[in-house]
Amino acid sequence: MYFGDHPPPHFHAEYADHRAVIDIETLTVIGGRLPPRVLGLALEWASLHQAELMEDWRALERDEPARHIPPLD
Repeated sequence: MYFGDHPPPHFHAEYADHRAVIDIETLTVIGGRLPPRVLGLALEWASLHQAELMEDWRALERDEPARHIPPLD
């Protein structure tokens, strides 16, 4: 996520030369592309942390820092 980023609430996922933008509310890819296995892992992680992702989005809208969200175990 980036300060001052555009709606809808989303996060950016990167793997090697691949990049995707994923909508936090619907967990759908709204831009870019990731390999299927990587996308599955990103969506699994996002589904576990969806509420935290929204909290971070709102914090960034208020020009506050985002909290760290742990990776998948």
